[in-house]
Amino acid sequence: MGRIKAALTPYALIFPGGLWLAIFFVIPTVVMLSMSLQTGNVVEGFVFDWNWHSYADGIANYHDQIIRSVMYGLVATVIQIVIGFPVAYWIAFRGGERKSMYLFLLLLPFLVSFVLRTISWQFLLSDNGMVLGPLKSLGVLPEDFHILATSVAVIGGLAYNFLPFMVLPMYVALERIDPRVVEAAQDLYASKVQTFLRVVLPLSLPGVFAGVLMTFVPATSDYVNASVLGGTGNTMIGNVIQNQYLVNQDYPTASALSFTLMALLLIGIFAYARALGTDDVLEVAAR
Repeated sequence: MGRIKAALTPYALIFPGGLWLAIFFVIPTVVMLSMSLQTGNVVEGFVFDWNWHSYADGIANYHDQIIRSVMYGLVATVIQIVIGFPVAYWIAFRGGERKSMYLFLLLLPFLVSFVLRTISWQFLLSDNGMVLGPLKSLGVLPEDFHILATSVAVIGGLAYNFLPFMVLPMYVALERIDPRVVEAAQDLYASKVQTFLRVVLPLSLPGVFAGVLMTFVPATSDYVNASVLGGTGNTMIGNVIQNQYLVNQDYPTASALSFTLMALLLIGIFAYARALGTDDVLEVAAR
């Protein structure tokens, strides 16, 4: 009896999490896959008939939005690395006893709703708002200069909204670096640049890897920033999927586009992991 109980204990512990994933991820995914292969409409109903044309038609009609979404996600992720790594490095190595406070200040703006934060950027970046208005009054910028309804505004919103998801994993990886390793590199006459490139950066790769995964996927599939900060020329695939679901009620096309985006993201993630070398990253993390 004791052996049976010991054998079943791990399964009992993972059962709540597994049930949660089954109800809110596996089942909706299967239903969406089935819907992507159906034909019909909301009036007459939908029929499952292995209709693969939704995928071909979706890619043919909305390939521009798909490519734009991937490019926006890539650029936003790179910006987050450039901005987030120095922040994480400074908190980890220079934060001292106030690390928790600095992390709290970093996360404080993100206690506000995602949509409200995006709308606040709309007010800040408006043509006569708090940023551009004074600059135009001083003659620094021309009167017809604008940021809203451009790629810059959308990418900036994406980089801002997902920045903590990049900083926190990198901070955790940098925090785990033993200061004695850095001191040993300096004792061996390594310069600060060499110490960073050969010691700190390789040991921080697990955090960078996790940060990219946590930011690239939601940034590419986001639709709020393009709706609020962008214009008609900045539509992302998330906006198309939302419109197909809620406005046109073309559920097969929306489901097919969702799976197409999912497949592209998975291919990109696996390629990124292959290029970076997940075995090396995990080995570094284990050390």
